[in-house]
Amino acid sequence: MSDRISFIELGARQRARAMLDAGSFRELLGPYEQITSPWLEPQGIVPQADDGMVVAKGTMEGKSTVVVAIEGAFQGGSMGEVSGAKMAAALELAALDWRKGIETQAVLLLETGGVRLQEANLGLAAIADIHAAIVDLRRYTPVIGIVAGTVGCFGGMSIAAALCSRLIVTREARLGLNGPQVIEQEAGIEEYDSRDRPFIWSMTGGEVRYQAGFVDALVADSLDEVKRTTLDFLRQGMPVRLRTDDYRYYLDKLNHFDTRQQVDKPRVLALFNREDRS
Repeated sequence: MSDRISFIELGARQRARAMLDAGSFRELLGPYEQITSPWLEPQGIVPQADDGMVVAKGTMEGKSTVVVAIEGAFQGGSMGEVSGAKMAAALELAALDWRKGIETQAVLLLETGGVRLQEANLGLAAIADIHAAIVDLRRYTPVIGIVAGTVGCFGGMSIAAALCSRLIVTREARLGLNGPQVIEQEAGIEEYDSRDRPFIWSMTGGEVRYQAGFVDALVADSLDEVKRTTLDFLRQGMPVRLRTDDYRYYLDKLNHFDTRQQVDKPRVLALFNREDRS
């Protein structure tokens, strides 16, 4: 019998605790603080006491670390005013630590469908704050993003994932600007059938995203492997070059792609290939 622990099957709080050194986990603004969205209950939606966002402070290999984990089981991991503010503030405080001479690492556990529709403008503003906070913090320390499953990472939070210094995914993960249902709704089922799971994973799954160079590591669904890869990236320090430094490369590729073609995995890999950028 295998003793491998699935990372995907863990909840957000379990993931955050497991990433940190044993006994070092300390939650900030946890459930007992009752920091909840004021916009859900009036619409008949039962709020969650932590608004689906777990912020934990502790250590990894003895070094001060903040881990922010999104609970994908609550509202599809969607980002609202409160949950977004918690993540942004955690990153901003980590950057403030550095400016005070306190070296604080950052790990983001991303399971999110993007902005919470009930809080659209407020959620979008919070996501913009998260983007700015990642860009600020990554000047001091690698910001490690992890997308494991089962929700994936979509919408404005896929941009947050792309802004991370290093990004880790499992094969079960999905990463894309728009979710399958949204694309189908806007472009039609002939363009994108959201019920065709093999097709969806061939386009936005962890393996193809790794092959296309959009992520830095493809790992098995194993707590040990996720944590080991995260620690490896933290030890390596700041990457020499960030993906966002190569924006001209990506814009040129997109500008020369014939959108009259039906996109599929071979075309994606012909357009974007990690060897092409090495």
